[in-house]
Formats: sequence, C-alpha cells, structure tokens
Amino acid sequence: MFEEKFTNFNVNLNTLSRTNTFSNGDLITGHISFDLSKETEITSLTMKLKGNVNVHWSIAGGGGRKSRRRRKNYSAKVELFSFKSVILQENCAVGGTPKLQPGRHVYPISCQLPRGDFPSSFRGVHGQILYTLTVGINRPWHLSKDFVTELNFVHHIDTNQPELWAPLSGSNRMTLSCLWWAPGPITMTVSTEKKAFIPGETAKIICEFSNASSRTATPKVKLQQKQTFYTANRVHRRMVSRVLANITGDRVHAHTSNVHTEIMLTIPSSASFTVSNCSFIDVDYNIEVSLCVKASHDLTVLCPIILCDTSAHALSPPLL
Repeated sequence: MFEEKFTNFNVNLNTLSRTNTFSNGDLITGHISFDLSKETEITSLTMKLKGNVNVHWSIAGGGGRKSRRRRKNYSAKVELFSFKSVILQENCAVGGTPKLQPGRHVYPISCQLPRGDFPSSFRGVHGQILYTLTVGINRPWHLSKDFVTELNFVHHIDTNQPELWAPLSGSNRMTLSCLWWAPGPITMTVSTEKKAFIPGETAKIICEFSNASSRTATPKVKLQQKQTFYTANRVHRRMVSRVLANITGDRVHAHTSNVHTEIMLTIPSSASFTVSNCSFIDVDYNIEVSLCVKASHDLTVLCPIILCDTSAHALSPPLL
C-alpha cells in the first residue's frame, strides 16, 4: 500500500506576500518532502501547474413524477493554462528506474506562473476559478499518486485610476401615497469616499436625509455580492445575490430635514475580490443604502464598488 511506504508528505511553498497569494508571472519556489519506510522504485516525480474555470447549474423542468428527467443542466469550463515539469525521473541510460532508500527525502521545486489576464481565485454557488499545483509520484505498475495544493491567485487591479479613488454619489426620493392629504417627500443622498476597497476595510457612507412625511424612516446599509455564471458565449446565465454585511442607522423622524449621518460598514476580510475578466463568472459588489418606511416600499440608492488587493488610499491621485 502507498500509505505504508510513503508518510508525512508535504508541499511547502515559499510565500511572496503576507497574504500568501500568487499572481501573474510569479515564480513559485519551495520543496516537497516525504518519509519512506522501505526501499522504493520511483519512475518519476512530476509537478503540474494548472488554472481552470468551471460552472454548472440545473433547473427543474416542471412538476410531476418525471420532473427529474426533465431537469435542464447548464455547464461550461475552460482551461486557463496547464504545464508539467519533472522533479525526478528515471535514467534508462544508467540503469533504469531509480530506487529511493528508506528515510527522509526532500526535493526543491520551482515553476513560474504564466503571464496573462487571469481572474482571481473564486469559489461560488455554481462555479469556481481554481489554480492548483499537483505533485505526482509515479511508480512502476502503479497508478500515479497525486498531491494537490490549491493556490490563492490574485488578479492585480490597477488602482492608479482616478475613477477608483473618486467619491461615489447617488440620490433618490419618493412621496408616500395617502387618500386624505398630500404628504411631503422623503429624499436621500448617499456618497462614499471612493470606489475601490480591500477586504477587511471599513467604508464610510455619508448620508443626507429629509423626511417630510408623517412616518419614521429607518436607514439600512448592506454590502451585496452578486455572482453571475454563464455558459459558452454567455447564452445562458444564473445569478446569485448574497448579503455579506449589514448595519442599521439611527431613525429619521417624521417632519425632519437635512439630517446628516455617517454609517461605517466593515467589509468582511473573507470577501472574494471582484471578478470582471472571466468569460464564465462575474463577481460584483454594491453598497445598498435603503430608507425603510412601514407600509411602503424602500427608498434605495446603490453604490457599485470593487474589492481588490490594494487600497485606493495607498496611492496618491495623479497630478493635474
């Protein structure tokens, strides 16, 4: 049995950043190690670097006993890159298959990620963007034994763009319906300091409210993530929305105007980065600010933001 001969197998990669991430063109270095309990013949030790996108979902075809047969399945996949290298290989010219002696074995590994416009790693409801490093142990008359290490790949967005650190602003208004009189309008103006944020950062949302109605309004702020999955040529799509964070502000009382408030919303550190450069998966974010009024629809303003690995605060705006 494999496990009887090989124990304590580890793939140790040298970190390039404090977040333990890799990106376009990075050189990956490290070593593999394992213990052998007895002399073992090895055909080769190989290493494969691979990037893949896969999506899949299904939709019920209707009710009844045969509904499962009528389910429609949608899927798509693409291989972003794949290449293989050899760590150790038999040398037929000098005696054939090498035999490794019992004890500890350590081998250095080195490979470079290709250059290209590859999306960040992502795992979603109906698909994933996955980067892996696979070490294979090949022995005579045995199936290959593979050890897979998932890489956290980051697509670096150029935050040195004015539109990413410029403030966002939006406004909305509504008038409550009433059979006996014409109440005054409810208005709101919302702004954020910038568009680009990093996971774990706190966004300051600046709000201006006026409530000329006779009802109290409650402001609520949400961070919404929208995952969109596509088939080939984007013929079919499936969308999933998730609320990653929310907070409720102070009430805006009836017949008040020019109410200024600042609401702080912390973006979860576990949030995935924005994905906008993938054929089959999009990941978008909105900060949604709503004024909730009893027995009425909400008054809402959306601020589209992006999540990336570099804060816009870390860069100075270009000189005009």
